[in-house]
Amino acid sequence: MAIFSYKALSANGSVTTGELDAADRNEALRRLERKGLQPVQLKQSGAAAAKAAAAKASGKPKADAGPESFGEGPVKLKRAEVVLFTEELSDMLGAGLQLEPALKAMEGRQELGNLKEVSWKIRQIVRDGSSFSSALRRVSPSFGPLYCSLAAAGEASGALDTILKRQAHYLKTLADLRAKLILAMIYPSLLVTAGIGLAVVCVTVLIPQLLSLLESTPGSTPTLGIAILMFVSGFLTKWWLAMVLAIVAVVIFFKAWLDNPANKPTWDRAKLSLPLFGRVVSSRFYVQFLETMANLVGNGLPLLRALELSRDATENAELRKHLDKVIDQVGDGRALSSALIRTEAFPPLLIDMVSVGERTGKIEQSLRRAAERFDRELDNSLQRIMALITPVVLIVIAALVGVMAYMIIMSILQTLSSMS
Repeated sequence: MAIFSYKALSANGSVTTGELDAADRNEALRRLERKGLQPVQLKQSGAAAAKAAAAKASGKPKADAGPESFGEGPVKLKRAEVVLFTEELSDMLGAGLQLEPALKAMEGRQELGNLKEVSWKIRQIVRDGSSFSSALRRVSPSFGPLYCSLAAAGEASGALDTILKRQAHYLKTLADLRAKLILAMIYPSLLVTAGIGLAVVCVTVLIPQLLSLLESTPGSTPTLGIAILMFVSGFLTKWWLAMVLAIVAVVIFFKAWLDNPANKPTWDRAKLSLPLFGRVVSSRFYVQFLETMANLVGNGLPLLRALELSRDATENAELRKHLDKVIDQVGDGRALSSALIRTEAFPPLLIDMVSVGERTGKIEQSLRRAAERFDRELDNSLQRIMALITPVVLIVIAALVGVMAYMIIMSILQTLSSMS
């Protein structure tokens, strides 16, 4: 038996602390639930935890010698390989295999390519006593901070297979969205290219010839429109190289500014305020937050720990600040819905659904229903954005080409009139 110290919320909302004896963490959580308490913190006593860690260290197995073809450094994976690794591993874990045998089975697959090396390296690190999430960080940078944080959440809650399955779905959704966006941008890109080509021809060929025609025609005066085009033509002809260098310099400067960690909060805050795109970023955060919380709470993890892991899985620095406030208030004994209200960063619908779950004692179901609701809204927002791209580009290109053609035709007509 081990001694666990806990901090929990009672049915009337008051904070209760104490200790209890249990065989393991899951039994301690079940005993708190039978008492009608919602755990906020649950920690094993220091002596017992140190003893368990020493026992684990003393039984550390030796790593296998790896295949000679495997390199020493990090392995870079393509997006499709990350999705395949996630799907394969989640299926094996969901079928009942433990983590190490599942990774061992993936090593023997013939068609996985680089994933065989990744699986072998992760298995050696896990066998040495490290967590799966830390092994992911060390083996390949392709998994990314968000992926590793979600893997840590799955390990802590005992729902690694569920977390990985949802992450595979999320990655496939992103890949499908990227493919749809590329497909939707092909036609507008052709239009933009054609418009730029037409503008270049007009500025470099047609307008100079029209200018020489006007100068050779007695009594003809350029219209305002053709005067503007002539000025633009002369400016671009003289300064095009400087303009190209200026654009390249701006891009390089912006990239360097983004790479500075001190500027990340400013950029993350700006992304949330962008038209259309900011709504997509917010909706994506709500879906990820709600699904992660539902998985963690549903697998018996204390509410405060679930919030901490959800915060670690959030990439946007501005949204992480809001979750920090929620964690501080929940740690002080406030209900989750009340903490969400105080941050003023979450929509009323989300807060109402969380509040209903708290009152009924079925917060996991409420979180899942809210995640499904915001997932549908996110899909609708993405479809609207993709539907707007082509018409907007068409209108802009048609307006620019139309104005330019009108100016040139009117100038030609005026020249012909002067000649007659």
